Amino acid sequence: MSILEALLLGVVQGLTEFLPVSSSGHLVLGQALLGIRSSGIVFEILLHGATLLAVVVFYRVRLSALAAGLLGREPGAWIYAGKLALATLPAVLLTLALRETLEAQFDRPVTAGLGLLLTGGILWTTRWTLPRAAAPEPSWSAAWWIGCAQALAILPGVSRSGATVGAALALGVAPIQAAEFSFLMSIAAVGGALVLSASDLAAAAGAGSALPLALGFSAALVSGLAALALFVRLLRTRAFHRFAYYAWALGALALLLTW
Repeated sequence: MSILEALLLGVVQGLTEFLPVSSSGHLVLGQALLGIRSSGIVFEILLHGATLLAVVVFYRVRLSALAAGLLGREPGAWIYAGKLALATLPAVLLTLALRETLEAQFDRPVTAGLGLLLTGGILWTTRWTLPRAAAPEPSWSAAWWIGCAQALAILPGVSRSGATVGAALALGVAPIQAAEFSFLMSIAAVGGALVLSASDLAAAAGAGSALPLALGFSAALVSGLAALALFVRLLRTRAFHRFAYYAWALGALALLLTW
């Protein structure tokens, strides 16, 4: 992978990670359309690490308050952290059970196309769920089901932000709080994936890919911060479902090109 290709894929990852259009789907399709040799799930996870850092920076005040509450043994903080932990479990269990099968999907544009069509369907449901959602945080059962939505979004084409926020809205969580819970719970899930892939990342860096990896990471971080701010702003306008048109169009195009 060249430096230009790494930069381009980094920007694609950053811009699409937080907008509900599936960053993994765009990476898979981008590599296929541009003729870039697949870098596999390692580069994908590294770019997710960059956008994870963007989440930490964007929600630094909320994270600091949560950490202070945990240290101060505040019940509300411990309950919220427990819900975040519970929501992380489905993705962890699925990854441990089917890691090789999931990795293989990142080389299949048809999977990304189908995932994008599913994402569009999830987003379309928010036309009805978003106006009625008002809970300040998810219940324990809602946290579990939001986590199941995150596990589904491991597949390329299924938007993690779209699936989790869509699930949270359907379960009655208010829009801004749904986004906050979605992005905060991604910290543990993506962080765990980075740990599991640490040896692969080190091998890639040692094989002469350190500079492209670093530039791709930086591009994803900067563009991710911009996209995250835009996502929260758009969520307030209650126009979330309009991303469905884009997801459906891109998914259909991917399937057409594959066929």
